[in-house]
Amino acid sequence: MNIPARSQARSTARLAAVQALYQQQMESTALNKLLNEFHQHRLGREVDDEDHEGEVFADAEVDFFDDIVRGVDARRDEIDAALIEKLSAGWTLARLDKTMLQILRAGTYELIARADVPTASAITEYVDVAKAFFDDREAKFVNGILDAVAKDARS
Repeated sequence: MNIPARSQARSTARLAAVQALYQQQMESTALNKLLNEFHQHRLGREVDDEDHEGEVFADAEVDFFDDIVRGVDARRDEIDAALIEKLSAGWTLARLDKTMLQILRAGTYELIARADVPTASAITEYVDVAKAFFDDREAKFVNGILDAVAKDARS
C-alpha cells in the first residue's frame, strides 16, 4: 500500500512527538532545547548512536511535530484533566506507563486542538504509535480512551 507523503510525514511527526514528550518528562529538558535537539538530530535523518541504533525519522512534518510538542506542553493541565475523567475508577495518570501517558497526551491534544485532523485519523494514528511500543491490549486501551475523549471534545 502506498501511503501519501504528507500522511507519512505526519505519522513520523506523531511518533517523534511522543518520543520528545517522553524525553521531556524523563529528563526535564527545556522545551526549546528539546525541540532544537529533535530538529538537529532526529527529524528527517538517520540517527546512529548507542541510544537510537539507526532509528530513522524520515521526512517528519516538522511544523506538525512542533505543534504537538508545544501544544501538549502548553495545555498539559487541560489534557490531563480530560484523560483523568476517562480513566477507570482508582486509576491515576501516575499509574500509567510513561510512554503510554505521552501517547494519550499527544492524541488528546490533537482531538481538542487540531480540528483540521479528522477524529478517526487522530485515533488510528495514536493506536498505531501504541503498537510500536506495546501489545494489542494496550493499543485497544489507547483506542478506548481517545474515543471517549473525542466524544467530549468533538461533540
